[in-house]
Amino acid sequence: MRVMITGAAGFIGSTLAHRLLDRGDEVVGIDNLNDYYDVNLKKARLKRLQDKNGFTFEQLDIVDRPGMAKLFEQNKFDAVMNLAAQAGVRYSIENPAAYVDANMVGFGNILEGCRHGGVKHCVFASSSSVYGANTKLPFSEHDNVDHPVSLYAASKKANELMAHSYAHLYNLSCTGLRFFTVYGPWGRPDMALFKFTKGIIAGEPIPVFNKGQMIRDFTYIDDIVEGVVRVIDKPAQPNPKWNGDHPDSATSYVPYRIYNIGNNNPIKLMRYIEVLEESLGKKAILDLLPMQDGDVPATSANTHDLQNEIGYKPEVTVEEGVPRFVEWYKEYY
Repeated sequence: MRVMITGAAGFIGSTLAHRLLDRGDEVVGIDNLNDYYDVNLKKARLKRLQDKNGFTFEQLDIVDRPGMAKLFEQNKFDAVMNLAAQAGVRYSIENPAAYVDANMVGFGNILEGCRHGGVKHCVFASSSSVYGANTKLPFSEHDNVDHPVSLYAASKKANELMAHSYAHLYNLSCTGLRFFTVYGPWGRPDMALFKFTKGIIAGEPIPVFNKGQMIRDFTYIDDIVEGVVRVIDKPAQPNPKWNGDHPDSATSYVPYRIYNIGNNNPIKLMRYIEVLEESLGKKAILDLLPMQDGDVPATSANTHDLQNEIGYKPEVTVEEGVPRFVEWYKEYY
C-alpha cells in the first residue's frame, strides 16, 4: 500500500511511518518543518525514517494548494493520513489565524487531492477537544459536539464537517480520529509530560493547571499507532441504519466514520505526576494554577466502537509508559 502521511516529522506521524514501513508499505511523508516547537527534534525524527526502504520525504506545507495538487498528481496514493495541523489549545488563543490556515485551508487541499487522485481512504486527525462544553463522561462519538471552547477545537470539528461533505458529494471514504492525550518517546515538547520532566530535572516549579484537579485519558504512542493502522486498513462504509430523523454524529448514510482513539482508562493528573516523580527519582515542585482558558477539567474516551469494529485495545499503562518516555528523554537530551 502507498500511504501519504502529512505531519510526518511530528510525534504521531513519524511513529506511524515506522510502523507502516516495517510491515512493507510505501510512505510519502510531508511536513513544513515549522518552528512551533524545536525543529531539530523534527529533523531527528525524520533522520531515523530516511534510512528506511520505502520512505520518501517532501518538505511541503499543506496550505500550498499548487504544491499539494502536484504531489497528488505525481503519486497514486491508496490512503492518506492527515496529521498535519497547527496544534495546541493555548496557542489558538494567541494566534487564531494559524489554525484557520493549517487546519481548515490545508485540510481542504487534502480533501481536493483525495477527490481528484482517486484515494480510497482519507483518514484525518480530529481531537478530544471537540467535546468542548460537554460534561457527560466518558465522551462518546455519538454525542453532539456543537459547543467547542477553543478555536483549535472548532477547527477540528470543521474538519469532520468538511470530510462528511466530501463523503456525500464524491463518495470519498473518510474516517476521523478524535485523539485523546498521547504521550511517549519522541513526543512533543509543548505537551505536559515534556514540560514536567524538564522542570523536575532542573528543580524548577512545574505548571499544574486547575490546581491539579484534572483527569486525562493518557494514551501511549504505540497503542495509538496500532489503532491508526487498523483504521487505515478499514475504509469507512455507509451505515444502512442511519436515520436523518435521529442523526448519529459518528456515522452516516455515506462512507464516513468518527472514532474516539484513547485509553478508555482516565488517570488523575496528580497520579501521572507521581509516576513521573518515581521514574525520575525526584519530587516535583508544583506551581498550582487556575484553569487555563480553552481547557477542560476532564477527558475520558468511550472507545467501545473502535474495540468492537477493529479490535483496538490499548495495553500500556502509565506505570509502564512514563518510564519509557523518561528513558528516551534522558538518552536524547
